[in-house]
Parts: sequence; structure tokens; C-alpha cells
Amino acid sequence: MVIEVGTHSDKSSVSVVIVNYNAGQFLTACIDSALAQVSQVSEVLVVDNASTDLSLELCTEHFPEEPKLKIIRNTTNFGFAAACNIGIARAAGAYVLFLNPDCVLSAGSLQRMVQVLETNPDAGMVGGLLINEDGTEQAGGRRAVPTPWRSFVRAFGLYRFAEYWPRVFFDFHLHKQALPHHPIEVEAISGALMLVRREAIEDVGLWDEGYFLHCEDFDWCMRFRQKGWKILFVPDAPVMHHKGVCSRSRPIFVEWHKHKGMMRFYRKFFRHQYPGVLMWLVALGVWLRFAAVATYYFTRRIAGSG
Repeated sequence: MVIEVGTHSDKSSVSVVIVNYNAGQFLTACIDSALAQVSQVSEVLVVDNASTDLSLELCTEHFPEEPKLKIIRNTTNFGFAAACNIGIARAAGAYVLFLNPDCVLSAGSLQRMVQVLETNPDAGMVGGLLINEDGTEQAGGRRAVPTPWRSFVRAFGLYRFAEYWPRVFFDFHLHKQALPHHPIEVEAISGALMLVRREAIEDVGLWDEGYFLHCEDFDWCMRFRQKGWKILFVPDAPVMHHKGVCSRSRPIFVEWHKHKGMMRFYRKFFRHQYPGVLMWLVALGVWLRFAAVATYYFTRRIAGSG
């Protein structure tokens, strides 16, 4: 799929791109929160990956004559990265906000993120504070890149030794660290909430459509940093994230693509940094983990149907 990046209209306008797949009523709540950011949002583009639920029907009923809302109906599920690229091709804003349909923007959060981008011209993208329903910080909003070693550390709980050897046993999730008082540079943010400068997209390129689901956000973050663009985490831009809404119905399918994406990510960026034997062990660990997770979900399904 070849997609050209569109041209922008206003130098401070934001196009919101929401990739939907069976998000149900969460989609309308997400759109509501985006449209409420009236001073920034010029359009809301819903790219639907052939949903089979009533999410689009609920959407059109809730917003019968909303001029800013545009729905793009894909005939098949192209995956998250490809759908994001379709959104970019249709977007007209100087900034593009990639927002999961299970997210709800807090009042003023987008305005704050735009402000941070405008005052930091070397930043290519920013992310806000992803929070759970109870107000606690969610994992993933601010992250370090999960190198094969860091993933090994996390998988086996070795991050508990970070107190003694922080550089060796560093955990790539940063949400357990104290919340900073101002925007800080991080290695990666979540694809659930990314405000991206169009100029940076034109420089770095589109999302890698070789990923179907998961790890494509890490890939893009890596490529942004390779091009010299900074990635900033904005702690005073809270966004509620009802994590996993679109993936609950097919957990094994999601886990398959998650682990497949991990392997693509490792091969693409770390194959030349790690010895071949070590990469083979990494691959073995990834697929053993998938087997364990798939077995868990399969067993739970059998027990539930019994």
C-alpha cells in the first residue's frame, strides 16, 4: 500500500486519527472528548478496520451532522499501522493526534500537548499521561525501548535488582518512577496517544505496515530518534485509557501478532548488536512466552465453555 502524506492547512491545527475495531460505545466517548478540544481539533478521522459490532452505527447516531467527523470504512482489517497511514493520507492538520478509541482526552490535555510541541521545535512527537480509571498512571505512556536484554530482565523479574545495579537491570516501563513536574525526553511513548508533527512524519516516513498489531509504535519511536527528533512525555496532559477494549474478543490472535511484532522489531533494530546465538535464544524465549500465554487463554476458554 503506497500512501502519500497530505498537505496541512493551519500551522497549529490538529487532525485526530482514531483507528477503530469493535470498540463499541467507547468510540463515541473518545470522539466526544476529541471534539471538545475545539480550539485545536480541525477534524476527527475514524479509520475503521472492518468492525463487526455496532460501534460505527452508534457513532453515526451520536454525531448525525458533525462536519468535523469523517469515517473511513476499510473493507478488511488492514492492521493498526496501515490504518494509521490511511488516516495520515486524509489528514489536513499541521499536527496529527493518533488516539485509541478506548481513550478519553481530559479537558485541556491536547492544548497542553500542542503547546509543548510548539515550544520544542526539535521534538517530533509528544505523549500525555495515560491513566487508569482509578487515576493511577498506566504502564506504557512513558517507556524506554525494550531491547532484547531489557525484555529478558522484565520477563524474569530481574528488574528487582535495579536498586543495586540500575544500569544492568533497568526496566523499560517507567510508570513506577516518580512523575516528573515538567515535560521530559523519553525513548518511547504509546501508540494509543501520540501527537506528531507533520514535518517529522515527512522526514521519518510512515508507520511500518509490516506490523499488524503491537510494536509498531516502538518502531516509529526508534526511527524518529534515529532521524534526530526528540520524543517528549507530558505529565500534565492526562488521558483516560480503557486498555484492551478492542482486543478482548480475540486474545490469542492479538498475542500472536504481539509476539510476531516483537520478533520483527528485534530483527530490524538489534540483529547486528547481538550475537547470532543470543538472538536465537531471544526468539526461543519470545515463542515460548507466546505458547504459555496462548495455553492460558485456551484453557480459560475451555473452562468457561464447560
